[in-house]
Amino acid sequence: MNQTMSKTRVAILGLGLMGSGMAKRLLSEKFPVVVYNRSRAKSEALAVDGATVADSPREAAAMVQVVISMVADDAASRAVWLGENGALPGAASGTLLVESSTLTTGWVRELATAAARQNCDFLDAPVTGSKPHAASGELRFLVGGSAEALEAARPVLAALGRDIVHLGPTGSGTTMKLVNNFLCGVQAASFAEAMALVEASGLDREDAVKILCNGAPGSPLIKAIWTRAAIGDLTPNFVLRLMAKDLKYSLEEAKRFGLTLKAAIPAIEVFEDAVKHGYGDQDFAAVIEAQRQR
Repeated sequence: MNQTMSKTRVAILGLGLMGSGMAKRLLSEKFPVVVYNRSRAKSEALAVDGATVADSPREAAAMVQVVISMVADDAASRAVWLGENGALPGAASGTLLVESSTLTTGWVRELATAAARQNCDFLDAPVTGSKPHAASGELRFLVGGSAEALEAARPVLAALGRDIVHLGPTGSGTTMKLVNNFLCGVQAASFAEAMALVEASGLDREDAVKILCNGAPGSPLIKAIWTRAAIGDLTPNFVLRLMAKDLKYSLEEAKRFGLTLKAAIPAIEVFEDAVKHGYGDQDFAAVIEAQRQR
């Protein structure tokens, strides 16, 4: 049997930085891939690599066994699954639905309930990693849902990621992703402000960076964003405005448990200020430059 024909048919809904990389990765691993994006040009670019282009999420879902969504936020996810010509009505009974976007747990649980009514299995499986990890199959999947659904999804997820962590029932993966991005966002915002203080005080920037990056504050994240900011490469691997959104979602998640993530509030202000000054569609390392320009 032809290797491609023997593999699971997968739809990727949303072809931004992450979704396009995931689609290309699956194609390189000989999976039959159907793609959908609101702007058709991104879909047609993948047709050259062998993807089938769908005219709607509903059409894409009807053609496959596994549907993966990778979109910006709750509103985009709701539209792609339940909107006019949404994927869920097109999915046959038994189709496995995977939501890999960074969303709120409230919406994820609502979507899981809708999937169950359609007799479809559902996983929330957001990822850690950015554009290069998506393209090279080195994502880490943070999974919520049943063990049975995860086993069904595993061959596809294994082609896309180096690690698959089952965190518990529906919503668990989403919660963990929000915790992860809360911590990342606060680190990045504080480092941006620290670098602004370094420059304002007249300290030698290179000496300060060596101390910060090679000492206790020097997390892999801090080192990575400084490397990009230092050479002025702000081509997005992770879009800055999405970090502001993720921090807001983390606040919403904390409220469900009667908590306030106090450190998230000023971090949101730092990222929203960067968006206001035109850095929203650049890599989130641009938060450093945005603080310098204040």
